[in-house]
Amino acid sequence: MTSYLITGAQPYGEDATDLLLRDGMILAVGAEAVQRSAEQTDLTTLDGEGLIVLPGMVDLHTHLREPGREDAETVETGTRAAALGGFTAVHAMANSSPVADTAGVVEQVHRLGLQAGWSEVYPVGAVTVGLKGEKLAELGAMAESSAQVRMFSDDGHCVADPQLMRRALEYVKSIDGFVAQHAQDPSLTAWGTANAAQMNEGEVSAVLGLPGWPAVAEEAIIARDVLLAQHVGARLHICHVSTAGSVEIIRWAKERGISVTAEVTPHHLLLTDELVRSYDPVYKVNPPLRTQKDVEALRAGLADGTIDVIGTDHAPHPTQDKECEWVQAAMGMTGLETALSVVQHAMVDTGLIGWRRFAEVTSQRPAQIYGHAHQGRPIAAGEPANLILVDPAAVREVRPDAHASKGRNSPFRGLQLPGQVRATFLSGHPVVLDGALATPISSQAGLPGRTGDSRP
Repeated sequence: MTSYLITGAQPYGEDATDLLLRDGMILAVGAEAVQRSAEQTDLTTLDGEGLIVLPGMVDLHTHLREPGREDAETVETGTRAAALGGFTAVHAMANSSPVADTAGVVEQVHRLGLQAGWSEVYPVGAVTVGLKGEKLAELGAMAESSAQVRMFSDDGHCVADPQLMRRALEYVKSIDGFVAQHAQDPSLTAWGTANAAQMNEGEVSAVLGLPGWPAVAEEAIIARDVLLAQHVGARLHICHVSTAGSVEIIRWAKERGISVTAEVTPHHLLLTDELVRSYDPVYKVNPPLRTQKDVEALRAGLADGTIDVIGTDHAPHPTQDKECEWVQAAMGMTGLETALSVVQHAMVDTGLIGWRRFAEVTSQRPAQIYGHAHQGRPIAAGEPANLILVDPAAVREVRPDAHASKGRNSPFRGLQLPGQVRATFLSGHPVVLDGALATPISSQAGLPGRTGDSRP
């Protein structure tokens, strides 16, 4: 097996050092790495000068669409995009067709991830059968399957019934899991009706005459669910937080010791509802783009720890589902291949966070939330070699037509953004080199993390 010596790279953007990777692990760091590299019979040396080395990123919120919507994305194309974006693990949401609400479907998704070999894939199980919000899905069977599901979500739909949500929280507590809630009160957004909300409710929606999506539709569900989580002593995760009020509610809950975590998407850290004035459906997303005040509150919440992680909510769609009239267009944006650049632009380059905090919100904390033993680990000898090399000085134009994802619905098309993933190592194997796809890990035997066991 090839060993890799990375010279002169900067862990977390700090002092430059050398790293030696072997057998899926970081074998040595610093002077010892160079010394022990002489022992290796098959050694490849990579020049890391000017590059930052970080733990591989972990996305708790990805839509891979397979099975059933392979016209939008497949596990293969989605994980290629993940690897290029610096993600060594992604969690595939349940809204496939058929829905991932049984052991059979989650095992299929997990198996497809292992076969692809570009990034680890962990299926997210549905909370309710068919995402219909009527009765609980096979939570126990999915947890006991080979996929060992621990995260359950009806993402795309809110678990709106409070009694059903309580039962779900009680059940996942018994299997050491958690519910990831899509916080959207359907009655406040006229969901499923001809007058369904189309964008953020506010000045812009009033001018455009589009049905508005009030902030309280998100905030009311979060307030209810943190109280339910406290009542039953369960873990709750809030998907794609988008409003200033939501940040305040989550902060309040954490101050009281409630077991709640939260994510924010890259696009909600940068874009506002002003873009909807163009009527370009690429800006149509759920939850909707909000105001500049909300963007600033989300950035502050991510910086101070109120918001725990970045979740891309990567949501690819076929071209015909986005290049149409606004009301008919699907909701969602791609995000895997632009996440690092957007977060660097919005958070790091503005001085709100440093690269260590970046690693916390994109890798360490999401891995802790799910319970991964080999992802989000420190950059140190004896740790798994799930790593990325980033050129923070690079500037690139976002060109969705060149992306590995099947989705072309990036809201960042044409923007000049900083940061480029130069290499991605999955269990010590380079799936990305020189900023391009190399070879997958699926044919590599005996490497850590290939069994699907995500529990410490």
